[in-house]
Amino acid sequence: MPKPRQLHLGLSIANIGYHHAAWRHPDVPAGGAMDFAHYRHCAKLAEAGLFDFIFLADTASVRSLDKPNFARDRELEQVKHEPLALMAALAAITTKVGLVPTVSSTYTDPYNIARGVGTLDHLTHGRAGWNLVTGFCNDEARNYGYDAVPPPETRYARAAEFVDVVAGLFDSWDDDAVVRDKASGMFFDRSKMHLLDHRGRFFKVLGPLDLPPLPQRHPPLFTAGTSTESQELAARCADVVYAGKVTLEDARSYYASVKGRLAKYGRSPDDLLIAPGIMVYVGRTRQEAQDKFDRLQAMLTPEQGLGLLATYGLPDYTGCDLDGPVPDLPAGVEVFGQYASAALAKAKQEGLSIRQMYQMFGGGFWSLRAIGTAADIADLMEEWLSTGAADGFNLQPPCVPISAEDFIAMVIPELQRRGLFRTAYEGTTLREHLGLPAAVSRYAQGAALRVAGE
Repeated sequence: MPKPRQLHLGLSIANIGYHHAAWRHPDVPAGGAMDFAHYRHCAKLAEAGLFDFIFLADTASVRSLDKPNFARDRELEQVKHEPLALMAALAAITTKVGLVPTVSSTYTDPYNIARGVGTLDHLTHGRAGWNLVTGFCNDEARNYGYDAVPPPETRYARAAEFVDVVAGLFDSWDDDAVVRDKASGMFFDRSKMHLLDHRGRFFKVLGPLDLPPLPQRHPPLFTAGTSTESQELAARCADVVYAGKVTLEDARSYYASVKGRLAKYGRSPDDLLIAPGIMVYVGRTRQEAQDKFDRLQAMLTPEQGLGLLATYGLPDYTGCDLDGPVPDLPAGVEVFGQYASAALAKAKQEGLSIRQMYQMFGGGFWSLRAIGTAADIADLMEEWLSTGAADGFNLQPPCVPISAEDFIAMVIPELQRRGLFRTAYEGTTLREHLGLPAAVSRYAQGAALRVAGE
């Protein structure tokens, strides 16, 4: 009898929460983002909750300091640790959960990332993954010698080549190449080592990687994005897509679009998991859950709220009646991004005030938000899983760690009761947690094909 389909769950622990006022919550450590004890607690939570992986998002900059009306000085996510170094530290205090740091293909070199992710995979005995981003922020670009973010076609072409180089470096050694034979004095078999000698548009890399074969051979690759370029990259080479959809209809359309691209790359729909981000406010009653959300909304200051609106291209409403209706946009002004445009349209349609609109933005309109009991949250997740909208979710706690603690205490048992989530880890590697097949070296595949053809 086939095993019932189950959810894959990640826990995003970047900083101290995804709600813009999270750092002001009295039960959240305001300085937690710099405190290893905070991350140690979060990692232990993720493992106790049986999550597939811990996820760390990243942008390597303090953003928009040249635009004072953006109120970046009131935002918690402007200071953070470098993800790969932090994950290496967490490797020492975890034993099961996967570790997925974010790396940039635009501002780093593939050999550095192959070494870093490969080292993490060895240190964790096969629990490493990596989330590849191409960058979107001019402030980040300027930290790496660019005047602005390169155009999408350049970033995604570089990313595709970047992934190819890293994969080639991961295949530098056959499984039995490093013999460490004390009797003969041979440490590795040179005939089982492979020089990559890559010469492409963006990179020139000789190889080999100075690491023996990785426990997973190829740690799972995560990508994100809704653009055509990002969907093509995901279909070509990703194992997991971190999506951002807020309605079931849009999520199903995106799911079908990405999965529908796989065949031309010789891949099946099961080769790629789609895991939308979700912000959960869960309570023993719906009112308790709503109270948790409302409490955070009330902690948004006007300065922060108006600054947040400005980052999406809305006018500076300083001095306006915050409890008055949202004014019409001046002629020629356009809001940045489809999510912000939809949020503005909703604000106008529902007659929201300026304060209510910035609270809507501040509460996380860019990803799925769920407020309710454990049964309500499980109902939503089950519907998305069963109707072709998601293979799992990347949990974006409004407050870290307290929202994650609530989810683990209330939602995880409900998902387990329904048979939608594991009750124990069944494997030891991240690939096994995700249900992905074992990765095989290109050289082993080539040898197998040659034998089959003889």
